[in-house]
Amino acid sequence: MSRYAYFLGCLTPNRYPGIETATIDLLRLFDIEVDYMKGTSCCPAPGVFGSFDLNTWIVIAARNITIAEDMGADITLTCNGCYATLQEADHMLKHNRELVADVNRRLAKVGREYKGTVNVIHIMEILYKEIGPEKIRDMVVQPLEGVKVACHYGCHFLKPSDIRQQGNPENPTMMEELIEAIGAEPVEYRDKNMCCGAGGGVRAGKIDLALDMTRRKIDAMMEAGADCVVTPCVFCHFQFDVGQAEINNRLGAEKYKLPVVFITQLIGLALGMSPRRMGLHRNRTQVKTLLDKVFA
Repeated sequence: MSRYAYFLGCLTPNRYPGIETATIDLLRLFDIEVDYMKGTSCCPAPGVFGSFDLNTWIVIAARNITIAEDMGADITLTCNGCYATLQEADHMLKHNRELVADVNRRLAKVGREYKGTVNVIHIMEILYKEIGPEKIRDMVVQPLEGVKVACHYGCHFLKPSDIRQQGNPENPTMMEELIEAIGAEPVEYRDKNMCCGAGGGVRAGKIDLALDMTRRKIDAMMEAGADCVVTPCVFCHFQFDVGQAEINNRLGAEKYKLPVVFITQLIGLALGMSPRRMGLHRNRTQVKTLLDKVFA
């Protein structure tokens, strides 16, 4: 049985606990255990925090990594931002002895030491590389036939590609292969690799610009006939879900209502997991149209 240390981050437990439940339940179906990392802080956020104070950013990230090292387990997570911070910090430390010495000098003040004994592995990597589409296909009990899916990878999962190494960052296929394994149809759409609008502090600093980017993405997905948008990042999930509601409020009309589903939730539906237990009813953007199609 594989075992991972689950780095929850901020958004997953506080905004979308159903993603947390769906992820844990799904992995357990494949005999993969996840244990919570106790005592973690914010990752901290890669774009904003790392840009302003790289030294503090990497020390905080290293402290989080040492918790998994104490557990003797690789880290997995459900947020691309957390993945970017922890994976890049770990990569930098593993390739720079002077940096490790400086970080450990600071960590010593709180009784911790970075050793470089674990890896940071995104939930998508577990689904695609460890479990694989074939094993997932064999477990399907509710094929999602007729469901058209717009896949959104998010920026930090794919780039920088020399560190991430998730295939071709301009034409990724991992999520599409997983979608096809559960009987659904991935659709191509305009500006597929464009940011959701939330990253890099855009949502916090320029909300109108962020929502315009979100609107452009959703427009393209709806034009392609998508029944839902699926993402492996809780922050992108949040932007598409809450962002559509915010756009509708500005328009004074319910124009945007494309269901937003996390990758473990969509696979969970095909494997017979309860939509309510996975928290799909908590979305701002209702998923009734999708569920009606799945269970028709």
